[in-house]
Amino acid sequence: MPKHTGRAPRRRPAPVGAAVLVVLALAATACGPDDSGAAAAAPPPTLPRSAPTSLGDLAGWKLEDWGRFVADSGFANEVAPGFWSTARMAAAKGRPTPEYPLTAAPGDDRPATPPAAVAATPQPHPYGPAGAVVGRLFVTTPQGDAACSGTVVSDPVNPGRSNLVYTAAHCLHDGKGGNWLKNIVFVPGFNRDGQAVRGRPFTEQQAAPYGRWTAVRALVSPTWLKESGVGAHHQYDYGIIRVRGEGDSGTSLEEAVGGSVPVWFNAPRDQITSAASYGYPAERPFDGLELDRCDSPVPPARISFDRTRPPMYVLGCSMTGGSSGGGWFITKDGKPNLISVTAIGNRNPSAHLAGPSLQDQAKQAFDYFAKNVK
Repeated sequence: MPKHTGRAPRRRPAPVGAAVLVVLALAATACGPDDSGAAAAAPPPTLPRSAPTSLGDLAGWKLEDWGRFVADSGFANEVAPGFWSTARMAAAKGRPTPEYPLTAAPGDDRPATPPAAVAATPQPHPYGPAGAVVGRLFVTTPQGDAACSGTVVSDPVNPGRSNLVYTAAHCLHDGKGGNWLKNIVFVPGFNRDGQAVRGRPFTEQQAAPYGRWTAVRALVSPTWLKESGVGAHHQYDYGIIRVRGEGDSGTSLEEAVGGSVPVWFNAPRDQITSAASYGYPAERPFDGLELDRCDSPVPPARISFDRTRPPMYVLGCSMTGGSSGGGWFITKDGKPNLISVTAIGNRNPSAHLAGPSLQDQAKQAFDYFAKNVK
């Protein structure tokens, strides 16, 4: 397999990642509380009258509130055929993973010591069904073309035929004062066979073995649209898209890649003894062409910028921009489950990432989206 400059040498996968990888492969063939030239920016949607004063808790929202919010959010995504050429995908920059301040503010809740450093390692080629559920999410931002990561997740309404991708909110929308990103396309199993090499032309089949999938509907947390900066709203930094294949053959995304991963909402922390994060980091020393992972041998730490909101998970991990939105997996009942996505990070004093714990608001949004946003 071609070797790339600027990459650490491959090492034997750590036990956590290996276990998750094996379980992913098994599940793909077969296929739930935390105790603690850019367009002008559009105004954020008007929240329903029944919305609570604090957007950290949307328990009072009814079906019509979610419907009004989705309608008012103004998502639209027109992608011209062939827009994401292989050359354009190769040139896309990694969507930055926002770095939170080192100095804690009043109300912050942070680990006493940062997580131990964990080096990201690339998945061996060719990726099997396990790797196929993870892919690159290409978008156009006000600063130019960029890429994040995402995961094919199970659709409870259409078992075995999911067209849903879970990612980070900041990979879809710029937040307060911003707008939806443009030209959103998901490429599962990107560079599955390892034939795409930086600096050399590569074919569409080499880059996108399962095709390109255009986002047709999207939902991010209402909190995300109403707040800005780096902090408490990242505790709700999640997003969902419904996609359609460019050829619109009628085959679902899940059928095309051979599987999907369920989202475990309200996962009890005492059951998360380890985790593995996956993504396509694109900032140095990475190049965006490899699916990488970080294996945490210990339970994730926690961080909160607002103690009234679900605390985030924290893992030691050296992945850089472009890994945002990538899934965090654990094994539950012998199957892989997604418990979070990469949202923010900090590289000092050791590289680590943080992702939201997906609790009641995330479940409420996902259930509404899966059942009602077609």
